[in-house]
Amino acid sequence: MSAHANTLTPARPGSALSPWTVRGALTLDALVTGGNGLAYLAFAGPLGDLLGIGRGTLLDLGLLLTGYALAVGALAARRQPSRLGVRAVIDVNLGWVVLSLTAMELWLRPTTAGFVWIPLQAAAVALFAVLQFTALRRSERGERSDRVGPDTP
Repeated sequence: MSAHANTLTPARPGSALSPWTVRGALTLDALVTGGNGLAYLAFAGPLGDLLGIGRGTLLDLGLLLTGYALAVGALAARRQPSRLGVRAVIDVNLGWVVLSLTAMELWLRPTTAGFVWIPLQAAAVALFAVLQFTALRRSERGERSDRVGPDTP
């Protein structure tokens, strides 16, 4: 087995940040998740009132999302993100979708805006997981130039 068998080779210059590449899908996720986390931190009170989610809960979620976005961004910044890391991001994203919808029904008492926002953000996270999974599969099959394995000319 090659020393590079668990990494993705970089995409062609200029295409690395396309959402159809592994790095692009990760970058998009990091930017949107980080923005969401920072909004929760900066506007926890007003957003909590709007969504019917407590200020403390939004502060905790803001910290969690901001930290997660930094980790995903660090993975995206690697020239060769590891398959294991990308798979972990996909799994966490899918877990977030399930937990968001479950929390909405079982623990949270959202307002009408919250009942709209929570499924919308869960759908966005599910889309990130789909983009990441699709890009990972394409890279493993060697489509485009961001395939798994050693660098090739």
